[in-house]
Amino acid sequence: MIIWLASYPKSGNTWLRSLLSSYYFSEDGNFDFNLLKEIDSYPSAFYFKKYKDNFSSPVSTSKYWIAEQENINKDKKTRFFKTHNAMVKINGHSFTNRSNTLGAIHIVRDPRNIISSLANHYSIEKEEAFDFMMTENKGIIQKIEDRYLGFNAICSWNFHEKSWSDCKQFPVMTIKYEDLQNQILKTFEKVIAFISGLTSSKESFDLDKAKKTIQSCSFKNLSKLEDEKGFDEAVINKRNNNKVKFFNLGIDSRYQNLLTKGLIDKANLKFRDNLIKYGYEL
Repeated sequence: MIIWLASYPKSGNTWLRSLLSSYYFSEDGNFDFNLLKEIDSYPSAFYFKKYKDNFSSPVSTSKYWIAEQENINKDKKTRFFKTHNAMVKINGHSFTNRSNTLGAIHIVRDPRNIISSLANHYSIEKEEAFDFMMTENKGIIQKIEDRYLGFNAICSWNFHEKSWSDCKQFPVMTIKYEDLQNQILKTFEKVIAFISGLTSSKESFDLDKAKKTIQSCSFKNLSKLEDEKGFDEAVINKRNNNKVKFFNLGIDSRYQNLLTKGLIDKANLKFRDNLIKYGYEL
């Protein structure tokens, strides 16, 4: 059965994925990028390339979302998957269901800080990044030759947030990116407790290993590892063909210093309800 790490892009999913892969899949809590292979991304091209369909439109693979999860779950093992997909239904096809999912950890980040992170990641202007977050039919598309094999239906930021936080089909734990920054040990312990509850695990929280994991997965260390070894998931800058640094600003990504007042005012208006919901300052 699957436990999802679900988030809108640039919201801390890879950070949580690093923490969990280090805690569960290393002997001593020391992180290495190879550990991320233990927590794959879904839906990605790998899971759909075996099908003979033409997949001529970006949403074509949605018809196999559930079928592939059934294949994944045949061995009845518990697996984590990272996803940016909204908890959505396309052409009658649901992203997932109770039969294939144990639960989800949903990571939310102040959307105003996502704007500059998206702009850096996709090499676009900040206004374009804001429009990206407001587009209801937005998706991340992976096209191989003439087939659309990888597609994440991310939708708008507001829709994405609601689709996961309001999900009632299975247990969903929502955490804030900022709590990982400011109260990481406390937040991480809550996440491990949630996972233990889903899996009926009797193992107690390993405090020493958790502390080593947190130290090993600090933003500073992840950024250093990327500088030294590169990071396969970093994208290419369309303007200069260089890789865009994935672990870019971290805690220094403060919208107050990076966005114009006009853009902040627009974001405050469009995201107001959720900013209040999560206790973000207005």
